[in-house]
Amino acid sequence: MKYEEINLIDNKAAYNFELWIEGRKAFIQYKKTGDDIYILHTEVPKELEGKGVAAALVEKTLRYLDEHQYRLIPLCSYTQHFIQRHPEWYRLIDDSVIE
Repeated sequence: MKYEEINLIDNKAAYNFELWIEGRKAFIQYKKTGDDIYILHTEVPKELEGKGVAAALVEKTLRYLDEHQYRLIPLCSYTQHFIQRHPEWYRLIDDSVIE
């Protein structure tokens, strides 16, 4: 399944980046401090697991952060692994968290 046409929602009230797919919500929980976005948790409904939803969600979130010039602090293990597999996104990581 392709997810390019599904828009990422920044649900500021819930501190979630969301994708709605097949009537179900996949989301990334975040915390915002100034220009830093802390990615805390990625969650995909069981019915959508194994369909590439988490990867699409993380990639859309990273594009959003890039477009809005936020710095990333990836605390979520899935997001950390995604960035390791796609090192072009290292440029978003806040320098203060890189050892």
